[in-house]
Amino acid sequence: MERTEHYDWNDGWLFTPQFDPSLLEPDCSGLELEPVRLPHTVKSLPFNYCNENDYQMISGYRRVFTAPRSWEGRTLLLTVGAAAHDATVYCNGQRAGHHACGYTAFTVNLTGMVRLGEENVLAIRCDSRETLDIPPFGGQTEELTYGGLYRGVALEVKENAWLRDVFIQAGAEGDFRIYSAAEGETVGCTLEAEIRAPSGRRAVYTGELSLPITGSLNGVQPWSCEHPTLYTLTLRLIRPGTLGLPDRVLDQKVIRFGFRTIQFVAGGLYLNGARVELRGLARFQSYPYQGYAMPDSIQRLDAQALRKELGCNVVRCCCPPSPAFLDACDELGLLAYVEMPGRRHIGGPAWKAQALQNCREMVCQCRNHPSVFLWGVRVAGSADDDAFYKKTNEAARRLDPTRPTAGSRRLKKSHLFEDVYAYDDFSFGGAGPGCQPRAAVTPDLRKGYLISAFGGMMYPTKSFDPGAQRLSQALRCAAVLNDAAAQQGVAGCVGWTMADYNTHPSYGSGDHVSYHGVMDLFRNEKLAAAVFASQKDPRVPSDIVFQVSPAAGFGDMPAGYPGGCWAFTNADAVRMYRGRDFIAEFRPDRQGRFAALAHPPIQIDDFVGVLLEKYEGIGHSEAVQLAGCLNALRRDPAAPSPLLRARLTRLLRTLRMNEATLSRLYHTYIGALGGPAVRYQFDAIWKDRVVRTIVQEPVQRVRLECTVRNAILTDGPTWDCATIALRAIDQNGCLLPYCSEAVQLTVEGPAQLLGPAVVPLRGGMAGAYLATTGHPGRATLHCRMEGALPTEASVIIRRREA
Repeated sequence: MERTEHYDWNDGWLFTPQFDPSLLEPDCSGLELEPVRLPHTVKSLPFNYCNENDYQMISGYRRVFTAPRSWEGRTLLLTVGAAAHDATVYCNGQRAGHHACGYTAFTVNLTGMVRLGEENVLAIRCDSRETLDIPPFGGQTEELTYGGLYRGVALEVKENAWLRDVFIQAGAEGDFRIYSAAEGETVGCTLEAEIRAPSGRRAVYTGELSLPITGSLNGVQPWSCEHPTLYTLTLRLIRPGTLGLPDRVLDQKVIRFGFRTIQFVAGGLYLNGARVELRGLARFQSYPYQGYAMPDSIQRLDAQALRKELGCNVVRCCCPPSPAFLDACDELGLLAYVEMPGRRHIGGPAWKAQALQNCREMVCQCRNHPSVFLWGVRVAGSADDDAFYKKTNEAARRLDPTRPTAGSRRLKKSHLFEDVYAYDDFSFGGAGPGCQPRAAVTPDLRKGYLISAFGGMMYPTKSFDPGAQRLSQALRCAAVLNDAAAQQGVAGCVGWTMADYNTHPSYGSGDHVSYHGVMDLFRNEKLAAAVFASQKDPRVPSDIVFQVSPAAGFGDMPAGYPGGCWAFTNADAVRMYRGRDFIAEFRPDRQGRFAALAHPPIQIDDFVGVLLEKYEGIGHSEAVQLAGCLNALRRDPAAPSPLLRARLTRLLRTLRMNEATLSRLYHTYIGALGGPAVRYQFDAIWKDRVVRTIVQEPVQRVRLECTVRNAILTDGPTWDCATIALRAIDQNGCLLPYCSEAVQLTVEGPAQLLGPAVVPLRGGMAGAYLATTGHPGRATLHCRMEGALPTEASVIIRRREA
């Protein structure tokens, strides 16, 4: 049996914001140390107007442990999931290792430093200053970079020979090649590889350390976005028995992988021979208050939101993400474009050497994930540096020849050493083409082309902005998605970004927040989120997405003009009612502005229907013409076109009406500022039945909605966290985007609140995080808001012992 012992070391840490050499000593009683659990951030920040200087420090972490004598002759390997941003590890005062990347894991060998049968002191010096000469620093980074041990730490006690790395290349036809690297006393050792299918079927192969293990499985189920089938590889390092003794398993690594083949060519991305139209969003791994320091369950929720809620099939990871995030991508069929750390700036020789090492670590640590389909081997948004980028491309291809390389840039005709020209296309200003012609951007039309970013800074939109701006953001997203899909040779496009994020003061909206997301910081959806979500094909009624912009927000518009009304849905049609009167049924315009989309936004452009016939006694032909004129006036009442004026003049003469009557009809059936309130009902029709309903009418009652996104938590091997969405809604469940009341939060049970106990609603929405404290039970978050009944949300906490 394999004798590797695994210990999760996420509890029992002491923290100081100012590193002191006495942390390395057995006795440091003179220091003020705070007990913390990992993942940990060096400084909790406010939602906005935060100060990036607050987390820039040289901090210290300390953990005391007793090493049993049974570890004698074993190898002790400490792995740190991520330390932002420069970490030095000490064991009993001796320097054990150093790592200078805040986004990749690293392992240090503690063997020989640990005193068996005694207490030992482990200390980590963590430097999170932005003056460091390592990526992503040197220039002015946009997003905040935070600090601390923000992923887990683990100790593994192994035999004197162990597997350091395993990489499996597996094609869609079932062929595979397994590479491995071992360390220690490996002379005479062999390898055994076991591949297990989801059905439980197993296949076993043997090999030597010096050569890859190759083979082929029949009847494999390839991994794809629609069917993300995962297999399990168990690779064992074996010392053959002698003198009749059995073989010994010295070490083993268990890896989930998928059989799939990637080709990124001029015609787009082909996965297992089938073209995939890429549609997705960029993601930063930061959260309110905590920065990067959130447990695995929260990382997984982001992947679920992208794939299930937003309907994306690709995510751009702006730095190597948490393994838990990529695990979820593997399970959900969400393709991941993973980039090396950095933004715009390229430093000197030492900086470049570290960036190249970061690139190597990124590839080695993420390459077994079938969801990863593209390596970002340029510093995003940087200028050309031929010698440097030749090295990063060579490194990625040498370590992983199965995936193409790319590098997001804002330059046209940039020097292209990658396999894919990834271009941040921020050209769309609200009119004209949604993206630039591929031929005008890439220097090599024979290679793949991806729009790696759009939107974002071109139209920042807060959840509490006026309705017209929120609608405009949504329509702009639709325009770019449409035009990218319509242009031959464009593999797809990635919006900037999934969620809003905290920034440095030279970026964002002046409050240290970039409102570039289709969600807010708490992952509450803005209207633009429905553009992405509505592109997924429904299979059951619960898959139907349905959002309608305000139909009668006269007081929200300049001069009280009503503005446009659009429905974002993947239903077949939308029916609208005014009061109890049916107005019209609307279907997607398959020849219009958004014709290239699978589910185009639907313009609601008839607010009159047959009401003129029903209530005014006007004949059918004239009623249809007059309704058309009234609807046209609704779109632009201040400056009707000469053609519309001529039509109205002719109709008024035919119907023997005057301007006063026309004004009355407009105010009655279209509405105006100060006019009587109207109730509109919108029904989403799918397969000839109503599956969703939205009612827009004056607010009669305000309700505070409290929704837990992950109601079952597991404390262990680290703390867990629930994310809770808060929304102010009316009697029909419609969001109240201008409700900005404060919500008071109190916790009952074995959990604690992350962030403030009073949060204001922004855009009618907010969020809260409940963190476990090491104890099982039921925890309840009580929420109180002025003008609404109290509400609450509960979570169940399970305790898993180490």
